[in-house]
Amino acid sequence: MAYVRRDRKSVKRCKLCRDNVEYIDYKDLRRLREYINEKGKIIPKRINGNCAKHQRMVRNAIERARKMMLLPYTNE
Repeated sequence: MAYVRRDRKSVKRCKLCRDNVEYIDYKDLRRLREYINEKGKIIPKRINGNCAKHQRMVRNAIERARKMMLLPYTNE
């Protein structure tokens, strides 16, 4: 009986770890917009591939930018 070899899914790597990012600034709107969908919600880490440490940094930076009125809470 022949065994079928299943292809493994490619593991998503954290882009921020790969780029050696130490801190995510709330004023860096170009980077933060990558982690927000078209409705203004934060994309979860299982979709964007961030590690837990960098996902927390992204979340905190987005929340700070929203409080400073640099990013909208919603895009409706």
